[in-house]
Amino acid sequence: MAYVINDDCTACGTCIDECPVEAISEGDIYKIDPDICTDCGACADVCPVEAIHPAE
Repeated sequence: MAYVINDDCTACGTCIDECPVEAISEGDIYKIDPDICTDCGACADVCPVEAIHPAE
C-alpha cells in the first residue's frame, strides 16, 4: 500500500530527499506516485507537519 500526502503539506521538500525510489513529485502539494512507492515510510518519518500517511 502506497503512502499519500494530504492537504496539510507545506511543500517544504523534506520528504523528497528521503524517498529512495524518487516517487514524490513537487507542486503546491507534493504527490506520491503509487506505482513507484515501495511503502517504506521514510517520507512519513521526516514530515514536519505529519501530512504523509498510508493510503486507505
